[in-house]
Amino acid sequence: MATRSKKAGEARLIKKYPNRRLYDTQTSTYVTLSDIKNLVMSGDAFSVVDAKTDDDLTRNILLQIILEEEAGGAPVFSTQMLSQIIRFYGNSMQGLMGSYLEKTMQSFVDIHNKLGDQTQGLGAGSTPEAWAKMLNLQNPMMQGLMGNYMEQSKDLFLKMQEQMQNSPTIFSGFPFTPQPTKTEKE
Repeated sequence: MATRSKKAGEARLIKKYPNRRLYDTQTSTYVTLSDIKNLVMSGDAFSVVDAKTDDDLTRNILLQIILEEEAGGAPVFSTQMLSQIIRFYGNSMQGLMGSYLEKTMQSFVDIHNKLGDQTQGLGAGSTPEAWAKMLNLQNPMMQGLMGNYMEQSKDLFLKMQEQMQNSPTIFSGFPFTPQPTKTEKE
């Protein structure tokens, strides 16, 4: 089978077959979840589709990778956090929570990238010990970065809360103190 050339800006296409095998149309090879994880880690754009129906399965595959990583012994999510996330499904806050988590994660990635930029040329990125030493030396900088992150997260949450307060009919079950209307003030 001939290898299909990838056009600039085009996402790599992975097809999932009924036998649960994943086929990379760019390399004309079968791939594993580990191979797809490597695509994620390298920042390659890709999508996973059902070979029969063309349904987008990318989220499902990413969730499978997260499940494997979480089961691998060094989980990112605590049981309490996972329980809280589950409680938002079907809740009127589901959309807002997803947006909040996405923006918070992006802020965290931005901080990580800033830190990476500042460690270039130090030779400190190769070992955990080197990172620990660099972080101890850079403690005020880290406190500043984390302070900015927490401030951004707090601001985002306050904006969401303000939006909810301005829409009392949608969120009438929440214990917000209602804002007095103009007729109540007079």
